[in-house]
Amino acid sequence: NLLEELRRVKSTDATEITRLKRELETVRAVLRTYIIQVDSLQRANHQLQNENMMVRQQYNDATSQITSLTSEKQNLSEQVAIASQLDATGIDIMPQNKRGKQAKKTKDITRFTVSFTITKNITAKTGQRTIYVRLTKPNNDVVSNSGSFSYENKQLGYSAMKVIEYSGQEQSVTLYIPVSEFLSPGAFHAYIFAEGTMIGSGSISIAK
Repeated sequence: NLLEELRRVKSTDATEITRLKRELETVRAVLRTYIIQVDSLQRANHQLQNENMMVRQQYNDATSQITSLTSEKQNLSEQVAIASQLDATGIDIMPQNKRGKQAKKTKDITRFTVSFTITKNITAKTGQRTIYVRLTKPNNDVVSNSGSFSYENKQLGYSAMKVIEYSGQEQSVTLYIPVSEFLSPGAFHAYIFAEGTMIGSGSISIAK
């Protein structure tokens, strides 16, 4: 009986071992398939990483180029804005008496005549332009303060203003500043402004 039982157990164990071997072969085959797939995925991942690096580099290059173009455009816009500004030259300040003649003394001055030439500028826009003249006394007070205008985020007083029709060609402009206040001798400065920009300046000294 014992021998018979031993044979049955041996036969059963052999069958189980055979089944396990077959399952092991199946697992090994599946594992080889997984290894091949993992290797393929690793190669694909490596390729994707390289492509990602390439795309990132292209993106960085494009971003840098856009930044450069934006900066260049801004610089060009600033240059165009500067080029399109008006320019006042030949500024002449004439103190006049009540007869319209040149006044020699401050006590005789009844008005100032400020004359200048706006130069030719084909890049400047044409049309109406508002010109402001700010004439200051020796103590820097504004002569005949008539109002204010905006300049560099602040308000400045002006002595006279005039609207001109600018055609882009050279143009002579004259403004008159009446005087009804005490003037002390010294240096008088005239500053010309247009569209928030100072386009010229001049001065005159009156001895007494």
